[in-house]
Amino acid sequence: MKKKENMNASKLKIIPLGGLEQIGMNITAFEYEDSIIVVDCGLSFPADDMLGIDLVIPDVTYLKDNIDRVKGFMITHGHEDHIGALPYVLKDINVPVYATRLTMGIIENKLKEHNLMKGTKRKVVKFGQSINLGDFRVEYIKTNHSIVDAAALAIYSPAGVVVHTGDFKVDYTPVFGDAIDLQRFAELGKKGVLALMCDSTNAERPGFTPSERTVGKTFDTLFEEHKNTRIFVATFASNVDRVQQIINTAYKFGRKVAVEGRSMVNIIETASNLECISIPENTLIDLEQMKNYPDEQQVIITTGSQGESMAALSRMANNMHRKITIGPRDTVIFSSSPIPGNEKSVTKIINELLRKGADVIFQDAHVSGHACQEEIKLIYTLVQPKYAIPVHGEYKHLKAQAKIAESLGIDKEDIFILSSGDVLELDMEQAAVTGKVPTGAILVDGLGVGDVGNVVLRDRQHLAEDGIMIVVMSLDRYSNQLVAGPDIVSRGFVYVKESDELIEEARSTVDEAIQNCLDRGVSDWGKLKSTTKDVLSDYVWKKTKRRPMILPIIMEV
Repeated sequence: MKKKENMNASKLKIIPLGGLEQIGMNITAFEYEDSIIVVDCGLSFPADDMLGIDLVIPDVTYLKDNIDRVKGFMITHGHEDHIGALPYVLKDINVPVYATRLTMGIIENKLKEHNLMKGTKRKVVKFGQSINLGDFRVEYIKTNHSIVDAAALAIYSPAGVVVHTGDFKVDYTPVFGDAIDLQRFAELGKKGVLALMCDSTNAERPGFTPSERTVGKTFDTLFEEHKNTRIFVATFASNVDRVQQIINTAYKFGRKVAVEGRSMVNIIETASNLECISIPENTLIDLEQMKNYPDEQQVIITTGSQGESMAALSRMANNMHRKITIGPRDTVIFSSSPIPGNEKSVTKIINELLRKGADVIFQDAHVSGHACQEEIKLIYTLVQPKYAIPVHGEYKHLKAQAKIAESLGIDKEDIFILSSGDVLELDMEQAAVTGKVPTGAILVDGLGVGDVGNVVLRDRQHLAEDGIMIVVMSLDRYSNQLVAGPDIVSRGFVYVKESDELIEEARSTVDEAIQNCLDRGVSDWGKLKSTTKDVLSDYVWKKTKRRPMILPIIMEV
């Protein structure tokens, strides 16, 4: 009898809605019968071909369609690629948000900006605490990462336990707080774990990721070597531990510290209020007060280590910053490594700074916040999952982790490299991808969310590559005769003053075609417009081998 019951038992569904095959936009739904919980809700930054787009957020149609079953968002840590889409998504899916202390502090800053504080239920979770949501129980486990208060999640369901590492590394000597709770991973492993979803970002790198502490020693050495210059350190706003170490070293060397960049100021303020960072008295001062101190007593921590064009460091490098000019008596330390895709913009800034005579250091002042191969092996060995589901990374990273899992004796059939939208159904007996749900990228441009789609992007691309030609003409309402025009205006196609002949010839070609139509009694505007497009397009292609966007405008007088 018992066996039969078991056969009818439901399976757990794991549905990644974003974040696979890319770094960023992490969001995964876990579903068991009538309960859905969502882990993380991140954004990603636009690709080069997304002209004018500010942010990309996940398409959560699946959650909207099942809104009555969604119980809450469980957030692993406070990085943009895990929390950035929350303010946009909560407007449609208003369910409680669960997160650790600093993570919640950073989320609340976002909710304030979007006026969502009143309408959003929030709960701060401590490590070791469990939250019951429908058929699920979720336990928060302490891990290390490049931001304080990062957590892994043990997700208990009637079908088994899934361990989701979040972004993590194994740091036995973290700057703030305790080391990763390896004991808890081992205890879970002893009891039996259905699946492990493990961070793959550094799965291609052999060895261990060095402790965050090692960066502190590097700073000590660098400050010692550059005693007589003003020092700038560019790093990620969210890397609170890094900021802590810069402040520690600055204090040792009797320097004052100023923080520049809005996101950096906000996060440090939040971290100070929550006591996740300790700043010696009179060390942190306003940028305004820096002029009261000589260069060799100044340290400026700034955003813009990724070459972002509007960030503080970029503005300083391009002489656009109101208060700071960088020159030969300055040392700039890049305490980060370029995110894949940002290499060009970072190099550009480094070159600008070097041109100004500054000393630029971009080696060895950074360690990753993600686990390398040996740490990934350690987690697998402790957790001993039945199934391996690599997450967080491009396809090559997921593939590298699959190889590691295989080398540790997990069967090839039990390793699942998913794509966003796949529905993986699993229990202790078997696991398989059984379907797909709609997923995709929603583009945020200014205040518009989702109002720029593929068609608009294609038009922007077209305009960027070939420019536009606008043809304006006026028709008499009664006699249907051409009263004025056609006149041609072009932008981004050719420089009009030097191409009079081309434009004039194009004009007479269109004129001829339109007259021809009117003589034949064609009065349908649609037909006139398409004739204009065809004739002009052919003529321009013959003359220039380009295809600008053509926009005919007909007015009635």
